[in-house]
Amino acid sequence: MSRICKDGFDKECIREQREVYGIAYTQNILSGRWKYIILWFLKTKERRYSEIKAFLWDISQGSLTKQLRELETDGLIKREVFPEVPPRVEYSLTTKGREFIPILDMMENFGKKFGEKPE
Repeated sequence: MSRICKDGFDKECIREQREVYGIAYTQNILSGRWKYIILWFLKTKERRYSEIKAFLWDISQGSLTKQLRELETDGLIKREVFPEVPPRVEYSLTTKGREFIPILDMMENFGKKFGEKPE
């Protein structure tokens, strides 16, 4: 039987375990405490790094930078640098990232339905 390892998925797993591969692939690219919230925050418009950092006030600069880079590497967000002084950097969803929004919306609805209710 093929296995999923820390380095990803072997071809046999992708071919023979297609159903679980889809779930594992999605989980792998979205692993990280803040990635879902970052995507949710970007769903309506592009944001600057400082806006994301202010929204996620509890995240360290290193963690935020790492999570943004991973989302960019996996093709869910794009980073655009504007040639200004000082440089302006904006993050936005890619087509692949926008495809994930309905899943985020379902997660949001599930949480609203079954999560704690405000008092």
